[in-house]
Amino acid sequence: MDKITEKIAEELNIKASQVEATIKLIDDGNTIPFIARYRKEATGNLSDETLRTFDERLTYLRNLEARKEEIKRLIDEQGKLTEELVQSIDNSLTLSELEDIYRPYKQKKRTRATIAKEKGLEPLADIIYAQEDKRNIYEIAKEFINEEKEVLTEDDAINGAKDIIAENISDRADFRKKIKSFCIREAVLTTKATKDEKSTYDMYKEYSENIKTLPSHRILAINRGENEDFIKVKIEKPEEKIISYIENDVIKENSPFSQLLKDTIQDSYERLIEPSIERELRADLSERAEDKAIKVFGKNAKQLLLQAPIKGMTVIGFDPAYRTGCKIAVIDPTGKLLDTATVYPTEPQNDVEGAKKVLKSFIDKYNVNMFAIGNGTASRESEQFVSDLIKEVDKEVYYTIVSEAGASVYSASKLATEEYPDINVSLRGAISIARRLQDPLAELVKIDPKAIGVGQYQHDVNQKKLSESLTGVVEDAVNSVGVDVNTATPSLLSYVAGINQSIAKNIVKFRDENGEIKERKELLKVPKLGKVAYEQCAGFIRIFDGKNPLEKTGVHPESYEKAEKLLTSLGYSVDCLSQKEKLESLKNDLSKVDIKKMSKELDIGELTLKDIIDELSKPGRDPREDLPKPILRNDVLKFEDLKEDMVLNGTVRNVTDFGAFVDIGVKHDGLVHISELSNRFIKNPSEVVSVGDIVKVKVIGIDNDRQKVSLSMKDVK
Repeated sequence: MDKITEKIAEELNIKASQVEATIKLIDDGNTIPFIARYRKEATGNLSDETLRTFDERLTYLRNLEARKEEIKRLIDEQGKLTEELVQSIDNSLTLSELEDIYRPYKQKKRTRATIAKEKGLEPLADIIYAQEDKRNIYEIAKEFINEEKEVLTEDDAINGAKDIIAENISDRADFRKKIKSFCIREAVLTTKATKDEKSTYDMYKEYSENIKTLPSHRILAINRGENEDFIKVKIEKPEEKIISYIENDVIKENSPFSQLLKDTIQDSYERLIEPSIERELRADLSERAEDKAIKVFGKNAKQLLLQAPIKGMTVIGFDPAYRTGCKIAVIDPTGKLLDTATVYPTEPQNDVEGAKKVLKSFIDKYNVNMFAIGNGTASRESEQFVSDLIKEVDKEVYYTIVSEAGASVYSASKLATEEYPDINVSLRGAISIARRLQDPLAELVKIDPKAIGVGQYQHDVNQKKLSESLTGVVEDAVNSVGVDVNTATPSLLSYVAGINQSIAKNIVKFRDENGEIKERKELLKVPKLGKVAYEQCAGFIRIFDGKNPLEKTGVHPESYEKAEKLLTSLGYSVDCLSQKEKLESLKNDLSKVDIKKMSKELDIGELTLKDIIDELSKPGRDPREDLPKPILRNDVLKFEDLKEDMVLNGTVRNVTDFGAFVDIGVKHDGLVHISELSNRFIKNPSEVVSVGDIVKVKVIGIDNDRQKVSLSMKDVK
């Protein structure tokens, strides 16, 4: 077993055989969604989330091994590679630890130490460090006076030698490792205000906390406060312990240069070690916090993408505003745009009657069932207006508040221009709001995942890492649902395993030119979509009115023969998947299958067989249909209506490290602090809630000045 296999197996707590099989699948060019869904036997049923982590760690560890070889080569070229050094390099577990080992051998800019070496003072530094020459230091230093090299006095020679020793001490990998471990256990991060003015960083005006307990959201808040010049940040380190540790290692008993070395160690710490350790600790804290924030963002984004669609309804998308008017778009149940308008029921025009007239005509003309109101500026005034309007209509019409995060980004995008070339930019936001209620996944994939507003400090984290992580999240969400190849946009298709943007556009073009696709294997005729891409994407493509009913399920074409044999053994044919009257009895018979016995008969893995049975039990069913639907309202709740102990239904809009934000129908989302989420102790809010959850909450605090509401989910009946 190689080191990488061993390390990943240990970290993910899985078998070495699982690691080896998964590495082979990744190296063979298989995508994570495909491996997670169709190679469960090989991976031992690793989830898409675990496989993403696996892939990240595999890349990191391979880069680490490549860097080890490069460092060995670079040191060897200097003629300084020893067996001991090779062992230290090979045993390094992180890139940071590895770079500390390489530090003394790295080409440096001119430093005080390199200048001293140029003056021929390295032998003097070696004599002092060895502490074996019992002569007076000035007597030794006299031998190194050299006017040509500007070493004019004994003190010049001694100071130069001290500079060399100070740098050597600061470069020692074992020292740096130990110092960091002291700091991780004992260092305290402190902040002080740099301005008198009030700001969102008031809690950090005079603040301190041990770095090992600092939560990620606080680290990112402190970083932002520092970047905006509101606070100054410092890490207080256990200096005495660090100095004492270095002295005990460097200074020998009865050393003739004891005081000189003590001074040198102090200088090395203050001038070289402390500033660089500070930078590294801050970088490590930020990286840890960013990784956590990216995970939180990814989890929230996935929940948002997988919210239940509202099917079969004609929806009015309502994009609220004040001066420029509220933008209206009427969308039919298939997502087609029927009509648009701009109305002015809010300040300053207050044309309530004119707006009602337009919207009532739309409701009658297009048989509208639902309003999707964006949650941005003027949202609550618009909600009040819609609530009053639907009371005057003699049919059942509801409204719900929809997150409009990213709608403006989409409106001005190249994609929106291609989709709606003749529609004004400002009206496209209303279209997006309506369509993201009808099918959140299909609409939200058109927007840069960073713009969908479910995270914390997403603009402060490493954007490349965030982008890569969110792309993976969107891929996993899209592939877990499946994509109707005959209605999907290129944006949605481009997230299907094995399909890139270019191929996605080719599929849509092929569909437009040849009519509806009736079989998955027709995709092989699409330009640039070869056999490899087909194998990856086929199982995630859905064809609802195709030649073979299996094509509307998640059964991969490679398993069609086995699926048909399974159906035959139970007395059915594939046609029964399209016959509603037979589905209930089929589901019942499938539930009685002896998995172990049948897998042997069909010569198929048990996990694959279970998946086939699941798919045949609910052919073409959208897994999102089992999730909670948005709260539909027909009346409005004002902030002034809120009372303590009031129990309300709400929608979780965002989950952070410190709690969950819940939309209860007033202007601002209320906060359920982590301590109010559950009666049991929880480390993370995501243990209890997810974005899109419908929850019962109790009002426990109302801040009228800041229009903020504190909520609790504990003991709510």
